[in-house]
Amino acid sequence: MKIIKKILKGLVGIILLCVILLYIFDYDYILKGVRVVYMTGHTTAYIDDYTYFDNHTIEKGDNPIPWNLHADYNTTTATERLNAINEAMGTVAFMIIKNDSIWYENYAEGYGIESKTNSFSMAKSITTALLGKAIMDGYIKSLDQPIGDFLPTFSTGLAAKVTVGDLSSMASGLNWTEHYTSPFSITARAYYDPDLREVMKGLDFVDEPGKEFTYLSGNTQLLGMVVEKATGKTLSQYLSESFWKPMGMEQDALWQVDSEENGMEKSYCCIASNARDFARFGVLFKNAGKFAGKQILPEAFTKIATQKRFENDDMYGYGFWLSDHLDKKIFVMRGILGQYVISIPEDDVIIVRLGHHRGGPQGSFSEDFFVYIEEAYKMLENAS
Repeated sequence: MKIIKKILKGLVGIILLCVILLYIFDYDYILKGVRVVYMTGHTTAYIDDYTYFDNHTIEKGDNPIPWNLHADYNTTTATERLNAINEAMGTVAFMIIKNDSIWYENYAEGYGIESKTNSFSMAKSITTALLGKAIMDGYIKSLDQPIGDFLPTFSTGLAAKVTVGDLSSMASGLNWTEHYTSPFSITARAYYDPDLREVMKGLDFVDEPGKEFTYLSGNTQLLGMVVEKATGKTLSQYLSESFWKPMGMEQDALWQVDSEENGMEKSYCCIASNARDFARFGVLFKNAGKFAGKQILPEAFTKIATQKRFENDDMYGYGFWLSDHLDKKIFVMRGILGQYVISIPEDDVIIVRLGHHRGGPQGSFSEDFFVYIEEAYKMLENAS
């Protein structure tokens, strides 16, 4: 018994020492990560984690616009291959939209039309939409305006050359390491630190901006800070008045913030909403900035956003991933765990998938991405 007590005391001492060291070396945000992830039985961020963070509400309007249901709504069943991958990857929502009407939708047990889950990096596309709206509203001059006009910290050296367009297109030269497993990475700090603005101000630009694509979440976080500064509004407020209300979203959404006191949205990720409301952004960009007959964004901006910026890089535009699978021109909102809004304008098709996991890498996308597209087209063909 004495030996057990000594062991327990030793373990407690080690834990206390680790906690003290985390505070001394400014890694105390890791404690929140441990509490939110490991103490809830997970090993990484997960689709329902928004309940453990402070959030701003993205308010819907008083006049929601219901989705049209296609004449053939849910008359076709999923293929065996689609069912298999949905089960294996933990899909919670799967939708096929044809001609702006819901043609097929299915939800896992415990999830439904109103269920909120984490968007993860699909929020990058939405933050780019906010940039387009801020340009349209006159808060920002153009994609070429320097970020130093809004964030004086970045007004010298290479930083002075960085434009808002460079942030949106992932071409800024920021010294950010996109690492999702190390608790000591800047990506982990951005997810759990209570003062995101201060974290971002400690970064610098180390490569010539505007030259090539390098996917870095820090770009979109800085872009969110630019939009916040330019508009004088929180991102959630601006998103509500610019898109959630005029596009007739049917549910309020939540956007994770660093802390209740500071209230900076994680603009690179973390909007909690449902499949139907996420899908409206696919419709908006597919229809050249129009939604329900209203021009919400400039047509020219939506075209630029969904086409490649660099000739030698055909995987990314401004806030959107790009694919030519099945020889289609596809643009995609994408999240780390296989969150997708896949838009295929030439066929007037949008595919939405939300879930717990994604498949292994296959080029610029994971293997499940291609399966969702292929099986959706098989379902459409079977119906015809």
